[in-house]
Amino acid sequence: MFLKSLLRRGTLPLLAGAALLLAGCQDEPRRLPILGERDVRANPNGGPADTIFATVPAFRAHDQNGKLLTNQSLAGQVYLTDFFFATCPGICPKMNGELLKVYQKFGQTPGLHFVSFTIDPDHDTTAVLHDYAQRLGAPAEANWRFVRTSKDSVFALARGLFTAAMPDKAAPGGFAHNGTFALVDGRGHVRGLYDSLDPKEVARLQEELPLLLAEAQESRKKS
Repeated sequence: MFLKSLLRRGTLPLLAGAALLLAGCQDEPRRLPILGERDVRANPNGGPADTIFATVPAFRAHDQNGKLLTNQSLAGQVYLTDFFFATCPGICPKMNGELLKVYQKFGQTPGLHFVSFTIDPDHDTTAVLHDYAQRLGAPAEANWRFVRTSKDSVFALARGLFTAAMPDKAAPGGFAHNGTFALVDGRGHVRGLYDSLDPKEVARLQEELPLLLAEAQESRKKS
């Protein structure tokens, strides 16, 4: 039911819009909200309770160049994700075309990475991913990684990144998925969700991405 509800048109703008209303109520410099479930725990030493926010599930994947990528290697980095498959006859070309535009604008920013997870790792080998990245126009040896992991891992990741993705024999190409871009901070918290098929949502991503990059830069200065 969770995945089917995300597939319904309009879910992401409503979720993101509600989050923006909460963020806009603050007087201090605007920060993107942390999305997802949270756990409020009593402080054993007294004082304010601790709020524990959900993080992206741990993963180990290999990219189009055969290099290992994990959630730990992305610690402290901002990254933007989507889920696709190389033989997708539906939304993938449009979705990754929009991500390419974002990459062309922000791809050289230090501390920013782009990660595209295939949901068809059986077919999308390292060689297939390498060819796909080249045909899309992603620069070789760049910080845009097209990665494959196990099926169980990738679908768990999709859920953790609020992205609908599931095998579906009735869907074009054998998989049903939506075009979500998820923006993740250096602690593994999801900070933004965007519908890649909606130009207004992609524009919102390009407005909000610098906010998270500025927050990350400020955090590095303090550490």
